[in-house]
Parts: sequence; structure tokens; C-alpha cells
Amino acid sequence: MDGNRLARGYLALALRLDRLVPGLVDAYTGDQGLRRAVADEPTPRPADLAAQAAALRAELPSSDLAPERVAFLDAQLTAAEQSARSLDGARTSFVEEVRAYFQVRVHPGSTDAYRAAHAALDELLPGDGPLRLRLAEHRDADTVPRHRLADAVTALSDALRARVAPDLALPPDEGVEHEVVTDRPWSGFTHHLGGNRSRVSVNADMGHRYGTLPHLIAHEAYPGHHTEHCRRTAALVDGLGHVEHSLFLVNSPRCLVSEGAAELGLHLAVGPGWGRWAEEVLGGIGLRFDGGHVERVESALSGLLTVRQDAALMLHDRGADPDDVVDFLRRWLLVPQERAGQLVRFLADPLWRAYTTTYVEGVRLVGAWLDLRPPGGPLVERFRRLLDEPLVPRSLEAELATGVPWLPRNSA
Repeated sequence: MDGNRLARGYLALALRLDRLVPGLVDAYTGDQGLRRAVADEPTPRPADLAAQAAALRAELPSSDLAPERVAFLDAQLTAAEQSARSLDGARTSFVEEVRAYFQVRVHPGSTDAYRAAHAALDELLPGDGPLRLRLAEHRDADTVPRHRLADAVTALSDALRARVAPDLALPPDEGVEHEVVTDRPWSGFTHHLGGNRSRVSVNADMGHRYGTLPHLIAHEAYPGHHTEHCRRTAALVDGLGHVEHSLFLVNSPRCLVSEGAAELGLHLAVGPGWGRWAEEVLGGIGLRFDGGHVERVESALSGLLTVRQDAALMLHDRGADPDDVVDFLRRWLLVPQERAGQLVRFLADPLWRAYTTTYVEGVRLVGAWLDLRPPGGPLVERFRRLLDEPLVPRSLEAELATGVPWLPRNSA
């Protein structure tokens, strides 16, 4: 059976879903004739799309596709079917919804771990007032001046590109446009424009800090989403004709791998000492801060990674009142009322309500998978696999289950 027909069926299905929920397809750089054909169809019914997804999945085992393509399409079609069923009003627990989207089962975090993170912050931010206020003072002092945000974004992007381009063999025609925007539910977003070009939008309303902006730009551009788009297009779409990778579907297993890799982008590009590195880069354009100190604070704050996922579970799995979720975020994430409210609005957004899991569980899974390499083995070789291969969470879990360090294909 023609596997490429199934791949094209997946693309058409995703584009039909995007007609019902604009933004569900984050990027599509494939055949624009297919997009136009789907746009000319009658408005699809969610139940019909769920049935289409199930039918395509049923054909995969008898297709002529390689096992890795079957695994990828099966994962993506399962997520697409869940999206369609949700739009059709099907009642599914939040935990099972997340599992259908991302192939992981979520669990609450540990308040003991949160207390330990607070204790570490307490030592790093001495003073007499409550920790929340001391952290707020640190964040205020750490904020990049709004009128210099665009300059800082460009400087960090250029410096990160210089570090990763040689090892990741970026194409000569690639590039990133930057823009500062407002009134968005996210802090940053990469818009793939096709032709190895992307636009990275940074939301000025979030009050970006010296301690977080390097992570954000690494996440969105180098070696994160933009870099992944360039390499996957070259390796899978142009190189092998695997057209399913010309589309990026929100709320799908591949998102978790992509977001996990992007979240660890600064770890790959710079590693320990990134604070001093960022201090030097931004000092070159007249922005001053203590890079070592902000890195230590961000390291302590990483112990609060699962708080946002706990908030999603409260809101959608336990039916908590949004005001109680805001209070939970204020207590454990140590954020002000306004920021906690922004987070709850993101968690309540129909498109993004489950998406926090991609960051939380993505970092856990991808981080563990990256660590499964021989002592001294190059991190960049393993990272390239994340960018170039059709890996989904179940693929990573299967390799982790073996416990055998991965060796490059040309190794003995």
C-alpha cells in the first residue's frame, strides 16, 4: 500500500483540523495546492475528522512505510484523533487527553522539592522580607529595559548562531527575523516562513530578564525550533521525501520532543557558565548584569519546573476554581498576582491548555535520553538525532528502557 498516500492523508487531516481551530497547525511549508484544496472544501465535521484519523491509522501496519515512519504517523494521527474527538464534545479525562496528545502520563510534582527550591533561593537572595518579595526585587533588577529588548534579542541570537552553526551544519541561506510584540499568551514564538527562514516573536509584556532571555532565544532560534526546522526539512523532507515533516501539528507527540530539545538548547549551545557568557555578549551592547548570580538563581528556580503542570492538573483534572490555581502559583512559583493570572489564562486557552506538559515532561524525557551516551560522548551528536530523526516520546522511552548508551552509526 502506498505509504506516501497515507502521509498526504495526514497532512490533509491536519489542515482540516486547522480550519476548525486556527493555529492547530503551527507551520506548513509543503504543497500549497493541498492547502488550497482543503480550504475550498466544505467546513469539516469533527466526528468525520476523528473517523478519518482512525481509518488512516488502521492502514499504517499494511503500508510500505519504514517502521520509524509508521511510528511517527501513528503517534501524530492518535493526537489528531483526540483533537477531533474533543472538538466533537467527547468527554475525556485531562490525564488521558494529555497521554493521547503526547504519549506521556503526567503526575503531580513534589511540594518537598518546591520547598527545597525555596530554601536554595532563600540563601541566594538574603534579606529580611518574605522570599516572594525578595525574588520580585531580584526580577525587577534583572529585567531587560523594554527599549533595549530588540537589541538584546538580536545580540543573543547572533552569538548563539555563531556557537552552534558549525556543529549543526546550518544551510547557508538560513536566517531569523526578530520582532517584539505585545498582547500574546506566550513569551516567545517561532513562525516558520519556509525556505530556511523563520520569524522569532518576543512578547514584551512578559518583562524579559537577563536570566531568562538567553534560554528563550536558544529555545526559539539556535539550536531550538528554527534550527530544527532547517535540519528536518533538509534531512527528511528534501532528503527523503517524507512530506509529513513539512507540517508541525500543535498538541502532538512530536511537540514534546521538540519543546524538550528546545528547552535544553542553551545547555547544548553554552552549558554551565551560560550566565557569564550572556553577561559578556550583552555587555558588548552596553547592558550590565551579574551573569554568575542570575545563573545560580535560575538553577534554583528550575526546581519549580513542575508547578505549572500541577496548576494544569488542578484546573482541568480536579476542577479547581481559577482563583485557587492563581493562589497555588503565587505560593509555589513565587510570582505576582498578574503573572499568575497570565499563566492561568494560558492554561485555560482551548488550544494551549495541555501544552505545558511539552515543556515539563519534554525536559525530563529528552534530558534523560541525552544523558544516555558513553562517558565523554559528544552531546551534539545525540542532539542532532533529535533534530534529524522522526523521534517521538515512545521512541525515546524505548531507548531509555534498554539502558544501553547510544553510539554514532559510524562507530565500531
